[in-house]
Amino acid sequence: MEQSLLSVLTLAFGLGIKHAIEPDHVIAVSTVASQTKRLRNASLSGVFWGIGHTATLFGVGMVFIRLKNEIPEKWAMSLEFLVGIMLVYLGITSLLSYNKKKIHVHVHEHGGVAHKHFHSHEQVGSHDHPHHGVSYLKSMIIGLIHGLAGSAALVLWTMSEVKSVWEGAVYILVFGAGTVIGMLLSTTMIGIPFVLSAKKTDINHVLSRIIGGVSTAFGIYYMYNLGVTEGLFNLWAL
Repeated sequence: MEQSLLSVLTLAFGLGIKHAIEPDHVIAVSTVASQTKRLRNASLSGVFWGIGHTATLFGVGMVFIRLKNEIPEKWAMSLEFLVGIMLVYLGITSLLSYNKKKIHVHVHEHGGVAHKHFHSHEQVGSHDHPHHGVSYLKSMIIGLIHGLAGSAALVLWTMSEVKSVWEGAVYILVFGAGTVIGMLLSTTMIGIPFVLSAKKTDINHVLSRIIGGVSTAFGIYYMYNLGVTEGLFNLWAL
């Protein structure tokens, strides 16, 4: 393999890590990682995000690279807008997750002194894993949507850096490996406070609501910026 291609692939891996830790990516996966009580599960939620993200990038990217076409601006921005909708949805569901828990109090008496113990259990029917509290499928779907939104920029960059279809395929896969590593590190760090506060119900719920609020607010800002500031609404009105 030529030295120039090795340099390009090294750059692709670094860009993949950088891409993974962009605010909209981290915020979205945080709503999933915040539901965990085990650090390993938080880390895996990032890995599954990366798998979904890479799968979409590879599928869409290879089609457009083979056709030597760019994704139309209106459609590229519309896919980005979909990310904003998803962020608002994830934020609201995270904020409402408290209502899906059954909170009850047990009163115990020790040595004549009453003690109250608060317990929380997920209701049956939750889409998350009943024991781990993390849905890897949900993480993968988030990654798939992010992959759609980021495919336009990646296709443009790849077409400018590689000389053949197979080089483009390798580039996208190496870029995807970088996103997996980047998100693995991000979700591991995000999961730490939630794991440490797993037995402190009040603190855990406050952290979850903060994540939900941030996701909702950022999603609204994201949609406004694309629709109004960058002119997506005007493009569709034409």
